[in-house]
Amino acid sequence: MHRRRTEELPESIQYRQTFKLLFPYIWQYRWRALLALVLLASAKLANVGVPLVLKDVVDSLDASQAILVVPAFLLLAYGLLRFLSTLFGELRDVVFARVIQRTMRSAALEVFNHLHKLSLRFHLDRQTGGLSRDIERGVSGIRFLMNFMLFNILPTLFEISLVILILVQRFDIRFSLVIILTLLVYIALTLLITEWRMTFRRKMNLMDSKANTSAIDSLINFETVKYFNNEKYELKRYDESMQQWEKAAVRSTTSLSLLNSIQGLVIATGVTVLMFMAAEEVAIGDMTVGDLVMVNAFLLQLFIPLNFLGFVYREIRHSLADMERMFKLLKTPPEVEDSENAGELVLSDASVLFENVGFSYDGRRQVLKGITFEIPSGRTVAVVGHSGAGKSTLSRLLYRFYDVSEGRIIIDNQDIRDITQQSLRRAIGVVPQDTVLFNDSIFYNIAYGKPDASYEAVIKAAKHAHIHEFIENLPDGYDTLVGERGLKLSGGEKQRVAIARTLLKDPAILIFDEATSALDSATEKNIQAELEAISANTTTLIIAHRLSTVQHADQILVMENGQIIEQGNHSELLHMGGLYSRMWALQKEVDISRKIDHQD
Repeated sequence: MHRRRTEELPESIQYRQTFKLLFPYIWQYRWRALLALVLLASAKLANVGVPLVLKDVVDSLDASQAILVVPAFLLLAYGLLRFLSTLFGELRDVVFARVIQRTMRSAALEVFNHLHKLSLRFHLDRQTGGLSRDIERGVSGIRFLMNFMLFNILPTLFEISLVILILVQRFDIRFSLVIILTLLVYIALTLLITEWRMTFRRKMNLMDSKANTSAIDSLINFETVKYFNNEKYELKRYDESMQQWEKAAVRSTTSLSLLNSIQGLVIATGVTVLMFMAAEEVAIGDMTVGDLVMVNAFLLQLFIPLNFLGFVYREIRHSLADMERMFKLLKTPPEVEDSENAGELVLSDASVLFENVGFSYDGRRQVLKGITFEIPSGRTVAVVGHSGAGKSTLSRLLYRFYDVSEGRIIIDNQDIRDITQQSLRRAIGVVPQDTVLFNDSIFYNIAYGKPDASYEAVIKAAKHAHIHEFIENLPDGYDTLVGERGLKLSGGEKQRVAIARTLLKDPAILIFDEATSALDSATEKNIQAELEAISANTTTLIIAHRLSTVQHADQILVMENGQIIEQGNHSELLHMGGLYSRMWALQKEVDISRKIDHQD
């Protein structure tokens, strides 16, 4: 099965889809948003009233007017309007703060949840550093977009409309035409240059994610870097991405300076023309000095926000670009999904049946071919074979990391494709060969198997995994931090923690995928006896390379090239004299050789 790719859509459609995805978050707080818009409109009305009052103040200072009473009243009105403009703006921020923060939180949670729903194939291909940076930028982009789209672009357009309406009513229409023409030239140049600059922003984002991926990957694999003295190589690899980011950043900054200069020129030209017109009208007596001051105040109130509007538009475009990659993640479909009528797994005896199962990872090479076997309730079936025979694929299919290409897998007469993944995975416990722990305490990592388990249950699981005494002898005991991916512990210690947390889960079906491969012989023998006791009445699938660990199995399957070529118990397979018998003889030789070397 090939992974489906997200189709590239035109920018306009992508942006509409982005707003469509944001809308449900805002709709949850529609009344808050509406109240914020009312406060916003009130703030702008108060702001537009300031120049009107200022005109009356200036005209009232004429020698023929009353000097004390009228100006004092108007000055108080002027101060009140200024204050109300600020007050309504602040109240708007208070009301809308929860909407913005909850939207950011909800979007981040949805992406995080979606990432956990995506298939194993996606996570095997992912680059963690770049992925985390995409999400971080996307969430920040939501905050900026909501804040400035609602509270800068829309109110500025509202204020511009009010000012033009006032100027049309009070003065020659030429004033409004000059303002409209200035706005159109300003907006057209801003749009054109910003579109050109967006290529630099996208390049910056791409290189930023790539550089972060290199850095995180290098730090996660710190020991490997040291083993091969490749610090300089890693630095060079990181710097290659940073160089490309730097070039894009420089171009973005220089093009921004060009845009700001052009915007400044357009505004300065418009203001100068309007002031010449207003001065001429005052000179011929068609306008008062107060009118001149009012026009100037309106222009300042318009063009200063308009200059900021250019910045806001650029940043909104940048935010949309930042959000693109995050929302593309949300549109990535899970490869394995529950069917519409999927029900809960109903367990009676937890028997497992692989029926003529075939599977291919990429549709080109068949990994499994016609696999049929049964694990009866409470029995143990082991699968052995050379590397690449398809052993671990069986556990991945049973756990439904992938769906079978052919045939079916049945648990208690239920096709696992017809039940929910949650109920299936609750019933199965896996101890993988490659154990990765969380960067937290040993207690946390064991308790992860059942987060609501009691302290006593965690200790009991650790004892069954033969790691309790080791933990007790550590300075911090169960509070000992295991480090990134558990690197502070040895391979055997990590594996015992993994066994403990799986035992704590107490599943109906157990899968041991090379579960004791990292243990020394003595510890392996102790844990093996413990695992045999635990799995005695549990449906168990063991995937092993070391044959000594599967002698107790009720049935052993021998795989080669994705097929079962031999099956039987340990004695029966040795008697057959086939591949299993040869593998057994070879491992005995290796064990004897190691024992001799150890004695020497």
